[in-house]
Amino acid sequence: MLRGDKIGLRARHETDVPVLHSELYDDVATRSEADSRPWRPIAPGSTASPFTVPDPADDAACFSVVQLADDELAGEALLWGIDPHNRAAHLGLSLRPAFRGRGLGADVVRVLCHYGIVVRGLHRLQIETLADNTAMIRAATQAGFVPEGTLRRAAWVNGAFADEVVLGLLATEWNVD
Repeated sequence: MLRGDKIGLRARHETDVPVLHSELYDDVATRSEADSRPWRPIAPGSTASPFTVPDPADDAACFSVVQLADDELAGEALLWGIDPHNRAAHLGLSLRPAFRGRGLGADVVRVLCHYGIVVRGLHRLQIETLADNTAMIRAATQAGFVPEGTLRRAAWVNGAFADEVVLGLLATEWNVD
């Protein structure tokens, strides 16, 4: 397990899947804000669930987030689109509703950065998030990410176009403390 101050990132367990699917996927409005693909009904237990336990892959690293204080499942985190040639990846996370607002997101971002830069040897990490996702923007900037631009009206979310913000972090900017 990779440990931060408040959270740990571990491999996804089969018992995590129904909880993550129910709380992070079945909430259509919230899921539509977190994923650029359109929501579609997926039955619990389906292999099409985005939370199924994945086989190891070179282009993604999927984790379950656990709160260290009680080892309770708090959400999911991942590096995706890992590009070994350019040594770059995208970062994402989603916390269960009961775990939001506790400062866990910033810790998740820091641990993912450590994993991507120190463990995987990546040079660049990138986050794309909706411009109104202040929690993610705050967590990213606390970890050293720099706003790089706004993609105007780039995301179709809940019936309207929304702006996306791109944030980047280079390995040379990462504080390994």
